[in-house]
Amino acid sequence: MKILLLEDEYSLRISVEEFLSDIGYEVDGFMDGLEAYEAVYDRSYDLLLLDVNVPTLSGFDMLKRLREDGVKTPAIFLTSMTEMDNLKEGYKRGCCDYIRKPFDLEELELRIDQALASHLQNESSLIELAENLVYDLKKSTLLYNDEEIVLRKTEKELLEVLIKNKNSIVSMQMFQDEVWGEYVEPATIRVQLNNLKKKLPSDIIQNRRGLGYIIER
Repeated sequence: MKILLLEDEYSLRISVEEFLSDIGYEVDGFMDGLEAYEAVYDRSYDLLLLDVNVPTLSGFDMLKRLREDGVKTPAIFLTSMTEMDNLKEGYKRGCCDYIRKPFDLEELELRIDQALASHLQNESSLIELAENLVYDLKKSTLLYNDEEIVLRKTEKELLEVLIKNKNSIVSMQMFQDEVWGEYVEPATIRVQLNNLKKKLPSDIIQNRRGLGYIIER
């Protein structure tokens, strides 16, 4: 599980990063809102932890942009704000929870667990990719006219990365990080993607030359 942490207070950011890493999460920390916003499109995250008052782009505005872009990644605001209007504003922008500073790190862990569980429950496990073409995220099976298309493990993982980032371009770096977790030759990734595309009855995976691949729905 990958978490993006936007927090401009250095000591707090380091403490949260170390705590979450110790309990098994992969964490990317940022102090600048615009850098964090751009990182969402460079890597795939399972959760966003966002401070509100940060340089260049506030946590509120960052999440508003992401939601307008169609990014549904669950988000929790970390803030010292207590006024009800501010809380309402955060929920309007698309967060699923608030944690008021200062907070206990064990409370943060519980809030993260709750947010991820709620997000999974709300997400349908059946993803329609094209007419009569459906991917079942829970069973990791691809069905065409209710018949299974057999995919290799790597092909499934590539398809799931594309589904997770539907309507956004997935770069070679993102495939590398999500599927292999280490450096692989871009040619190897392209071969595996071509093998996957050959098995699909519809041309749903599009190549954006020089940028990556995308499923648009």
